[in-house]
Amino acid sequence: MSNTTAALEAAGLAKSYSRRKPAVLDECSFRLPRGRVCALVGPNGAGKSTLLRLAAGLLRPTRGTLHVLGLTPARARERVAYVAQSKPLHPQLTVAETLRYGAVLNRSTGRWDRRAAERIAYGREDGEGLAPDARIRTLSGGQRTRVALALAFGKRAELMLLDEPMADLDPLARQQLTGALMSAAEEGTTIVMSSHVIAELEGSCDFLLLVTGGRLRLGGEIEEVTAAHTLLTGTADLDASRQTVIEERPSGRGRTALVRSTEVPDGDWLAERPSVEEVLLAHLRNTRVPPFLTGDASPVSVQRAERARAQENAA
Repeated sequence: MSNTTAALEAAGLAKSYSRRKPAVLDECSFRLPRGRVCALVGPNGAGKSTLLRLAAGLLRPTRGTLHVLGLTPARARERVAYVAQSKPLHPQLTVAETLRYGAVLNRSTGRWDRRAAERIAYGREDGEGLAPDARIRTLSGGQRTRVALALAFGKRAELMLLDEPMADLDPLARQQLTGALMSAAEEGTTIVMSSHVIAELEGSCDFLLLVTGGRLRLGGEIEEVTAAHTLLTGTADLDASRQTVIEERPSGRGRTALVRSTEVPDGDWLAERPSVEEVLLAHLRNTRVPPFLTGDASPVSVQRAERARAQENAA
């Protein structure tokens, strides 16, 4: 498989669970290049878990298409590791038995990495890991998360889909998971982590997808997304026709505005580059602004259409 093939590529993706209710996901189009560590961000109920389950091949789209590593989700399943938010594990098995069961399930692929799985489950020599003979039913939520992540790492997948992986972990385990994920990413694994807590993902992700209300609002390299926005502080009037105003609110004697533009407007405006958290929160508070995707996050079909329009305009 060529490394130019996207890890995930969606076009008009939609998922409904009932004809009587609004779609959980609607008209989502994006591209996630391979080798990225992607933060899938959004409030509870935004559609993040549904998107991950679609990518894992556990659900079928109602409309649109989704390709995983250039294949349908069902055909890519052996190359994908998925950790659900509920962390379903057999309660009667021990940790060691669970890892052996994972090895059996992945025997046909020849990719199972026992050492990687045990490193996540048991930790290193300082004893911060789990006891091999501990039964799953006796483990805390964070400890069960550790076992589920051990299975995912043992699979040596090309794409890891992690639904709220940090939610149950204590600070030390969270730090250890971040280190393991960074090591996997350095070896070329693409990682998608969902969360509704932005601070959990800062510093560990280089790509983001923001979903709210079932629609994709932001997508792309984090550096490019933040660089496309400017945080303004001042007292002058903003000309909304010259830049997209994401949010404007009072600040001391003046006001602060986040705009989708790199140009500083006329007037007494102080311009700063916003943090990723400031950009995300502003878009979460104002869902009426048009979506924004950087070039890497645009599906190939969209890129082709844009090139065609550019060629027509140049002719």
